[in-house]
Amino acid sequence: MAAELLKYLGLYLLACLKSIFPPLLGPAAGLSPLEIILITLAGLMTSVLVFNFLGERIKKQVIPIFVKNPKKFSPKSRRMVRIWKKYGVIGVCFLTPLILSPPGGALLVASVGAPRKQVFLYMFLFGIFWSVIWTFSVDWLIQIGLVG
Repeated sequence: MAAELLKYLGLYLLACLKSIFPPLLGPAAGLSPLEIILITLAGLMTSVLVFNFLGERIKKQVIPIFVKNPKKFSPKSRRMVRIWKKYGVIGVCFLTPLILSPPGGALLVASVGAPRKQVFLYMFLFGIFWSVIWTFSVDWLIQIGLVG
């Protein structure tokens, strides 16, 4: 029972950091596609909730602990601004599971002041979309024998 709980908890915590981990590691852990999708979505939405509500506080209090002399415009911050200006809320929410990490996407939309209801809706919808795509892609690769 404890081993089973640790398996779910481990995948959930990995999903909080990057949404691709549960679809890649779930089949090796013996999870069904539905379990993998639910764990992926739960991890993504947990990150979105935490970083959306605490985004400004994290930006002001936690980041300066790790980044001593923050540059006003680093290459990473310029890329984030370009993504935001080009794609808006929907685009950032679409790209968060794919390119950005859930904390990164949530911090980006929180720092630019996007409406929370909109962010939660789009992150949820695109989280379902990407977790289904990834889970069944990995499942298909296993079935045809390319991964195993």
